[in-house]
Amino acid sequence: MTTVSFIVPTFNSARTVTACVRSLRSQTHPDIEIVVVDNSSKDDTAARARAAGADLVIIAGPERCAQRNQGAARSRGQIVVFIDSDMVMEPALASQIASTLDSRPELGALIIPERSFGDGFWTKCRALEKSLYIGNESVEAARAFRREAFESIGGWNVNLTAAEDWDLDDRIRAIGVKVGRVGAHIWHDEGRLRLRGTFGKKRYYGQWIAAYLDAHDNGARRIRRSGLLDRKSELLRHPILTTGMVTLKSFEAAGIYAGMRDARSGRLAVLPGAHA
Repeated sequence: MTTVSFIVPTFNSARTVTACVRSLRSQTHPDIEIVVVDNSSKDDTAARARAAGADLVIIAGPERCAQRNQGAARSRGQIVVFIDSDMVMEPALASQIASTLDSRPELGALIIPERSFGDGFWTKCRALEKSLYIGNESVEAARAFRREAFESIGGWNVNLTAAEDWDLDDRIRAIGVKVGRVGAHIWHDEGRLRLRGTFGKKRYYGQWIAAYLDAHDNGARRIRRSGLLDRKSELLRHPILTTGMVTLKSFEAAGIYAGMRDARSGRLAVLPGAHA
């Protein structure tokens, strides 16, 4: 039986980690492992993860790429899957991952389609946006890997705290690993989005997006999101949400470019509400 190991980095994730771990514990695949790597949270994230059914809770940092690498190193599965603590998985996800990789030996990694949910108007706009990206591999990135494929590229780039999923996907494709996909979804709990908070978060992440773009000649395709224009019929079907989505993306773009300027001028921003 193929073991599927889920690696979940956390930091002050008490609001969402219980639902995340429970959704993993409820997978229909009979052999899964849940490894939570907590970055010394100030709340009871670690205790909640244990109570919800995590097999192993590690306290380690300093950032989520290092946490993921440490979690993968401590896990036992032939397949490693990287999940964020604010995500909920559909019950068939692990079984689809295992059966796809078991039946298709030419594949070394898998994309898992992602949808969003949460409260408020801006979160509904985000949910529309995420639905339009499904199947667009310039935006999507692999989350599930055969262990040998993941280890062959040295794991996650610990020098990135944003765009690290694109970086990993780009590097694994560059060595000839073929990437497939599954049909089961991840559901991302966005909470309640606010424009000011979105700008600040993207400004923080923009510092590492600059480094990603510098390292990948074709990286700009990930940022442009031009694939949205291919879904005009769906955009026209939701005119109010589409208008809101354009506003939301404008705030995000402004934040990213501000963060890129910060990085290139030597000024480093701090993620609002988090540690440096």
